[in-house]
Amino acid sequence: MDIQLWSDVVCPWCYLGRRRLAAAVAQYDGEVTVTFRAFQLDASPVPPGLPIKAAMAAKFGDRERVDQMLAHVTALAAEEGLRLDYDRAIAANTFDSHRLIAWAARQGRQAEMVEALQRAHFLEGLDVGSRAVLASVAGSLGLNPAAAIAYLESEAGTSAVEADLTEARELNITSVPFFLVDGKYALQGAQEASTLVTAFEEIARRETVDILRFT
Repeated sequence: MDIQLWSDVVCPWCYLGRRRLAAAVAQYDGEVTVTFRAFQLDASPVPPGLPIKAAMAAKFGDRERVDQMLAHVTALAAEEGLRLDYDRAIAANTFDSHRLIAWAARQGRQAEMVEALQRAHFLEGLDVGSRAVLASVAGSLGLNPAAAIAYLESEAGTSAVEADLTEARELNITSVPFFLVDGKYALQGAQEASTLVTAFEEIARRETVDILRFT
């Protein structure tokens, strides 16, 4: 089973969804490959060091509403063993983060890079829009930080990220996480692991029926 997963590094529902997906894959009795695809919740430039609470309050115009939203997703994440520290989290444009994920994918480290960047944003209060920070994250995985910064200072990976963003628009993806299974079955949102397993089993059944029908 092939899963293409559109997500953004600074999306808490994507962080939660990835954890639930990992649990579902562990429970599912079948082979699964997961490829992370780029999506940006907000492609606007972001001033360095802007606390995410301040950025969201400016966007929504209601600090109390922002606090309620963040408290809700923080509580859900905690149930999955994930910590979200919104008192430290920094707003960021994630285009370069997605480029770095593409770079890590070429070295067979895509999933680890996604995890490291989400941890850097949600737990460590690091600015994942900063190329210096991104190179440091690469180094934390045992990858070459000098090679990472050289890559980010070039145009490498730009076309790959833009292709993901274009495909997201063509698929009318407006929120993430978004799962495309075997190229034709769409699953939306941070579904419970049990829900994902049920969906995978149903997809496998349908695919088996289709194979038998045409053999």
